[in-house]
Amino acid sequence: MFANIGWGEMLVLLIAALVVLGPERLPGAVTWVTKSLRQVRDYASGASAQLKNELGTDFDDLRKPLADLNQLRKMTPRAVVTKHLLDGDDSIFTGNFDKPGGGTAATGSQSASPSSRPSLSKDPARDSLAGNERPPIDPDAT
Repeated sequence: MFANIGWGEMLVLLIAALVVLGPERLPGAVTWVTKSLRQVRDYASGASAQLKNELGTDFDDLRKPLADLNQLRKMTPRAVVTKHLLDGDDSIFTGNFDKPGGGTAATGSQSASPSSRPSLSKDPARDSLAGNERPPIDPDAT
Protein backbone atom coordinates (compact mmCIF):
# COMPACT_ATOMS: atom_id res chain seq x y z
CA MET A 1 0.00 0.00 0.00
CA PHE A 2 2.77 2.41 0.87
CA ALA A 3 5.23 1.05 -1.69
CA ASN A 4 5.90 4.47 -3.25
CA ILE A 5 6.42 6.28 0.05
CA GLY A 6 9.98 6.27 1.38
CA TRP A 7 11.30 6.89 4.87
CA GLY A 8 11.80 10.59 4.16
CA GLU A 9 8.17 11.08 3.17
CA MET A 10 7.01 9.10 6.22
CA LEU A 11 9.08 11.37 8.46
CA VAL A 12 7.55 14.49 6.86
CA LEU A 13 4.03 13.06 7.35
CA LEU A 14 4.79 12.24 10.99
CA ILE A 15 6.10 15.75 11.69
CA ALA A 16 3.07 17.31 9.93
CA ALA A 17 0.71 15.11 11.98
CA LEU A 18 2.56 16.06 15.16
CA VAL A 19 2.17 19.77 14.35
CA VAL A 20 -1.49 19.49 13.33
CA LEU A 21 -2.72 17.10 16.04
CA GLY A 22 -0.28 17.78 18.81
CA PRO A 23 1.62 15.26 20.90
CA GLU A 24 -1.35 14.40 23.14
CA ARG A 25 -3.77 13.36 20.32
CA LEU A 26 -1.26 11.76 17.93
CA PRO A 27 -1.15 8.25 19.54
CA GLY A 28 -4.97 8.05 19.50
CA ALA A 29 -5.07 9.09 15.84
CA VAL A 30 -2.46 6.48 14.90
CA THR A 31 -4.38 3.68 16.64
CA TRP A 32 -7.65 4.82 14.97
CA VAL A 33 -6.02 4.80 11.51
CA THR A 34 -4.46 1.36 12.00
CA LYS A 35 -7.74 -0.07 13.33
CA SER A 36 -9.65 1.40 10.38
CA LEU A 37 -7.18 0.02 7.83
CA ARG A 38 -7.33 -3.43 9.44
CA GLN A 39 -11.15 -3.34 9.36
CA VAL A 40 -11.21 -2.32 5.68
CA ARG A 41 -8.78 -5.13 4.86
CA ASP A 42 -10.98 -7.64 6.71
CA TYR A 43 -14.07 -6.41 4.84
CA ALA A 44 -12.30 -6.76 1.50
CA SER A 45 -11.02 -10.28 2.19
CA GLY A 46 -14.45 -11.30 3.53
CA ALA A 47 -16.18 -9.93 0.44
CA SER A 48 -13.86 -11.81 -1.91
CA ALA A 49 -14.29 -15.03 0.10
CA GLN A 50 -18.09 -14.60 0.04
CA LEU A 51 -18.02 -13.95 -3.72
CA LYS A 52 -15.89 -17.05 -4.24
CA ASN A 53 -18.28 -19.18 -2.16
CA GLU A 54 -21.38 -17.91 -3.97
CA LEU A 55 -20.02 -18.22 -7.48
CA GLY A 56 -18.24 -21.54 -6.96
CA THR A 57 -16.73 -22.81 -10.21
CA ASP A 58 -17.88 -19.70 -12.07
CA PHE A 59 -15.41 -17.70 -10.00
CA ASP A 60 -12.58 -19.73 -11.58
CA ASP A 61 -14.03 -18.96 -15.01
CA LEU A 62 -13.87 -15.26 -14.17
CA ARG A 63 -10.30 -15.54 -12.93
CA LYS A 64 -8.99 -17.38 -16.02
CA PRO A 65 -9.18 -14.37 -18.39
CA LEU A 66 -7.46 -12.23 -15.74
CA ALA A 67 -4.71 -14.82 -15.40
CA ASP A 68 -4.32 -14.85 -19.20
CA LEU A 69 -4.00 -11.06 -19.21
CA ASN A 70 -1.33 -11.21 -16.51
CA GLN A 71 0.54 -13.80 -18.55
CA LEU A 72 0.38 -11.54 -21.61
CA ARG A 73 1.78 -8.64 -19.60
CA LYS A 74 4.84 -10.74 -18.81
CA MET A 75 5.45 -11.52 -22.49
CA THR A 76 8.52 -9.78 -23.77
CA PRO A 77 9.57 -10.03 -27.43
CA ARG A 78 12.19 -12.60 -26.42
CA ALA A 79 9.60 -14.68 -24.53
CA VAL A 80 7.20 -14.59 -27.51
CA VAL A 81 9.88 -15.74 -29.93
CA THR A 82 11.05 -18.45 -27.54
CA LYS A 83 7.56 -19.75 -26.85
CA HIS A 84 5.96 -19.63 -30.29
CA LEU A 85 8.79 -19.92 -32.80
CA LEU A 86 11.40 -21.95 -30.92
CA ASP A 87 9.06 -24.21 -28.87
CA GLY A 88 10.55 -23.04 -25.58
CA ASP A 89 14.19 -23.62 -26.63
CA ASP A 90 16.09 -20.44 -25.71
CA SER A 91 19.55 -21.76 -26.57
CA ILE A 92 19.76 -19.30 -29.45
CA PHE A 93 19.71 -16.48 -26.89
CA THR A 94 21.86 -18.11 -24.21
CA GLY A 95 24.46 -19.70 -26.51
CA ASN A 96 24.09 -23.21 -25.03
CA PHE A 97 24.35 -25.03 -28.37
CA ASP A 98 26.53 -27.90 -27.15
CA LYS A 99 24.46 -28.87 -24.12
CA PRO A 100 22.15 -31.89 -24.43
CA GLY A 101 18.96 -29.88 -23.78
CA GLY A 102 19.84 -26.98 -26.06
CA GLY A 103 20.32 -26.38 -29.75
CA THR A 104 18.95 -28.72 -32.37
CA ALA A 105 18.34 -31.59 -29.95
CA ALA A 106 15.45 -29.73 -28.31
CA THR A 107 13.72 -29.00 -31.62
CA GLY A 108 13.36 -32.68 -32.44
CA SER A 109 16.08 -33.32 -35.04
CA GLN A 110 18.79 -35.89 -34.51
CA SER A 111 22.17 -34.48 -33.58
CA ALA A 112 25.23 -36.08 -35.11
CA SER A 113 27.66 -37.91 -32.91
CA PRO A 114 31.04 -36.25 -32.39
CA SER A 115 32.80 -38.91 -34.48
CA SER A 116 30.52 -38.35 -37.50
CA ARG A 117 30.94 -34.58 -37.50
CA PRO A 118 33.38 -33.32 -40.11
CA SER A 119 36.42 -31.56 -38.78
CA LEU A 120 37.66 -28.23 -40.04
CA SER A 121 40.90 -29.45 -41.52
CA LYS A 122 43.28 -27.79 -43.94
CA ASP A 123 42.98 -30.77 -46.30
CA PRO A 124 40.99 -29.65 -49.41
CA ALA A 125 39.94 -33.24 -50.12
CA ARG A 126 38.24 -33.38 -46.71
CA ASP A 127 36.30 -30.11 -47.29
CA SER A 128 33.60 -31.92 -49.29
CA LEU A 129 30.96 -33.69 -47.23
CA ALA A 130 29.69 -37.23 -47.60
CA GLY A 131 26.00 -37.79 -48.31
CA ASN A 132 24.93 -38.24 -44.70
CA GLU A 133 27.35 -35.81 -42.98
CA ARG A 134 26.20 -32.52 -41.55
CA PRO A 135 28.26 -29.36 -42.07
CA PRO A 136 30.03 -27.91 -39.04
CA ILE A 137 28.27 -25.03 -37.33
CA ASP A 138 30.12 -22.10 -35.86
CA PRO A 139 27.78 -20.38 -33.38
CA ASP A 140 29.91 -17.22 -33.39
CA ALA A 141 29.57 -16.86 -37.16
CA THR A 142 25.80 -17.28 -37.30
